[in-house]
Amino acid sequence: MVKGAYKAVVIGGSAGSFSVVSKLLSQLREDFPLPVIICLHRLKHVRSGLVESIRLKSKLEVIEPNDKEPIKGGKVYLAPSNYHMFIEYDGTFSLSTEEPLNHSRPSIDHTLSSAAYVYRNKLIGIVLTGANKDGAKGMKDIADKRGHTIIQDPKTCEMDTMPKSVARLIKPNEVLTPEGIVKFLNQLAL
Repeated sequence: MVKGAYKAVVIGGSAGSFSVVSKLLSQLREDFPLPVIICLHRLKHVRSGLVESIRLKSKLEVIEPNDKEPIKGGKVYLAPSNYHMFIEYDGTFSLSTEEPLNHSRPSIDHTLSSAAYVYRNKLIGIVLTGANKDGAKGMKDIADKRGHTIIQDPKTCEMDTMPKSVARLIKPNEVLTPEGIVKFLNQLAL
């Protein structure tokens, strides 16, 4: 893997993904150079708890971004509850309260698709365990822009619908266990 080949990592997940994200962030190197942009399905009326729990596990700073907040390397950004999170061409976040997509706000598809158009072949897209197809279209957009696509191995998922939905649309570059995802990402910091 070529150092500097990628500019961002975007991760989507739903049912069962909190424990996987916690594991990833607890084992990710503290000198990890890229922004890690995470969109998880969340309860829309519960505004706190998730970020604080993830912060306890992460070696990197975890932020719920504000609208127009600049994206910086070495930080973890978590989509706020009840907002769609888009990545803009000027390197900032855009938050929206548009209608839910795939019954979800935040929508993983919105986050992944907007990241695909901004980062193109410099993006790593990851879809974790989840119970619906949200994220499949976004991963197709990443693949179409020649980004690197990874799905969690369905055999290790609490709910395998989400990664299997991606695999029905594209052939992902990697099918990895959570440990394999950590190993892949940590190689980017070497």
